[in-house]
Amino acid sequence: MAAQTEESDTAREQIKAEQDVDQVRQRAARDQQRLDSGAVTSPKDLENLQREITSLAKRQGDLEDVVLEVMERRESAQERVAELTERVTSVQSKIDDATTRRDAAFEQIDGEIATATKEREVIAGSIPADLLKLYDKLRGQQGGVGAAKLYARSCQGCRQELAITELAEIRKAAPDTVIRCENCRRILVRTSESGL
Repeated sequence: MAAQTEESDTAREQIKAEQDVDQVRQRAARDQQRLDSGAVTSPKDLENLQREITSLAKRQGDLEDVVLEVMERRESAQERVAELTERVTSVQSKIDDATTRRDAAFEQIDGEIATATKEREVIAGSIPADLLKLYDKLRGQQGGVGAAKLYARSCQGCRQELAITELAEIRKAAPDTVIRCENCRRILVRTSESGL
């Protein structure tokens, strides 16, 4: 945007400088016509007219130098605008690509969520209501994880190793007994890898 503003500012500056040159050129042409027409007969007026024509020629040269300098700055600004526009296009292309990939990932995740939700409903139907209620309560309290695997004598929810006395009690408990971690209070899921 700054480069575009600079380019438009130099464009206006160039137009103004070119108009200034045209005004000087037109005035010099009028003065030259008066001089050539012979309408001015007084030597003093002729000398003043010639001096003015010379002064206007110098002024025109100075203004043309200004026009050239402004044109060079404008060309530089146009190149910068073109370069930045190309970079913006490239970045926008990358954004569009990332957005497409993100949307595809969201779609896949939504599909996985729908499948997991259906599977959960089926499994939840086979779990006693009081255990499911406890699990849902713990899930809400523990950041979405209400049960954790007991692996190698450690709770995988809080990553704490259980005390020897606690492990002894878990070994004695019946397979259908609900066991909870003393540290995080999650339901512990016992497997062959529990280290009991």
